[in-house]
Amino acid sequence: MSRVHDMGGRFGDGPVSPEPQGIPQLGQEWQQRALALTLATGALGQWNIDMSRRAREGLAPADYARFTYFEKWIAGLADLLVETGVLSREDLRGDGGEGDESPHTLAARVLKAADVAGVLARGSAADRPSGPAQAFVPGQAVRTRHPADSQLVEGGHTRLPGYAAGALGYVLRCHGTHVLPDSNAHGLGEAPEPLYAVRFKATELWAQTEHPGDEVILDLWQSYLEPA
Repeated sequence: MSRVHDMGGRFGDGPVSPEPQGIPQLGQEWQQRALALTLATGALGQWNIDMSRRAREGLAPADYARFTYFEKWIAGLADLLVETGVLSREDLRGDGGEGDESPHTLAARVLKAADVAGVLARGSAADRPSGPAQAFVPGQAVRTRHPADSQLVEGGHTRLPGYAAGALGYVLRCHGTHVLPDSNAHGLGEAPEPLYAVRFKATELWAQTEHPGDEVILDLWQSYLEPA
């Protein structure tokens, strides 16, 4: 299926304008608040990073196309808050619980300002000690799954780009065993499996390339690949 966020090689989206390294668009106060809200609510432990990506990518196509970077974050966050029962639609509208002074059931998990730096420094590792056996070795020719849709949930989240579906590539290395986003994004468990760096010729991915000698390296999970 066509995914609005899957823009690689697509015509009509305009030029790519690289921004300085780091998180973009933090010049305005509302953008800083959007980042802070996302971090603070993530600390409640009601969703994972793959679920948050899925929420942003699942916005209505018209909204995704017109929203700026942090508008996508806020819209996806609002959907997650309701989906997980942290807040209701009435709460988001500001009319869901007037006069109720009791603390929220998740109040004890609030992320305090003094703890932010430590939480960000620790991060959350996605590698896991075990999973399926490694099926591919460096130098091996592989072909990506076609179509690129999720095999677990119809229309669901996946990190296999649509432009790479059915493409021939070569394994550069195995990164070890990592959480499978396709499963984790839908609350189906981590389902860890080997993750590979795979090299593709640009001409294998796109019929018309500005630099035919270019190569593209994608990190792809084992279930995205088959022997070529």
